[in-house]
Amino acid sequence: MSVRRRKFAVTLQRLLLLFVAVHLIVDFTVGLPYPSWLGLIAVVGVFGLSFALASSARREAKLSEPPAPVEIDPPVTGRWSALNSPADKVPSHGTHGYGQSYAIDITAEPAEGPARPAFAWLWPIARRNRAFPAFGAPLLAVADATVVHAEDRQRDHLSRNSLAALLYLMVVEGFGRSLGGARRIVGNHVILDLGEGTYAVYAHVRRGSLTVRAGDKVLAGQELGSCGNSGNSTEPHVHFQLMDGPDLDTARGVPFTWRGVGVPANGEVFTVEPQRV
Repeated sequence: MSVRRRKFAVTLQRLLLLFVAVHLIVDFTVGLPYPSWLGLIAVVGVFGLSFALASSARREAKLSEPPAPVEIDPPVTGRWSALNSPADKVPSHGTHGYGQSYAIDITAEPAEGPARPAFAWLWPIARRNRAFPAFGAPLLAVADATVVHAEDRQRDHLSRNSLAALLYLMVVEGFGRSLGGARRIVGNHVILDLGEGTYAVYAHVRRGSLTVRAGDKVLAGQELGSCGNSGNSTEPHVHFQLMDGPDLDTARGVPFTWRGVGVPANGEVFTVEPQRV
């Protein structure tokens, strides 16, 4: 599927989702001024487009050889552990959408001080972000690059790392964020142009923390902002990925390897020493 067709399909899917949401609200409040089966057609259209986009991405992944991993610096320093790593499976997050084929999530695991709170089955339902050591950790440029997109106005919500909160995230909040498109899924984020058709994405950035704006030139190791908990996130963590284009709706994932670290597997703890810019 061409980039233009992918963009059209994603936009149409988003419009159909919006129609379904409005349809349900009107149906439960004042009643529908049109046949109710139109809503069912929209739902079928949403699932049909989702299936078509996913099938196209899987087919392209099978027919083409994955590009060679791009060697870059790690986006953080300190002691961290990996989640949803492409070292264990591809696509790492269960989808090729939003350029996530080789994306990775990492959480701070400091050797000293309060540990990262464990998943809570019943209580507490949610925790404040400062309970997580990743919150506020500096995000560093992985290479000399140009900033092509930067936004940090979305709020940092409470954690979703309990059973009740996770269900809310998946069933209610996730649907609402899908209506807002990719930017509501990744939350506050930065996209860097690394050159040679490769782009780096930092997602779930802390609100108001960015020190760069679109058009800025940055050096490897330069601080861009800090880790937050915005967007479709269960807890403060760093979501990082490389893509072959700047548009999250149409880009394809690109594999990476971090200098001195490689690609940490799920549960693997790694340490990155600070580097002078």
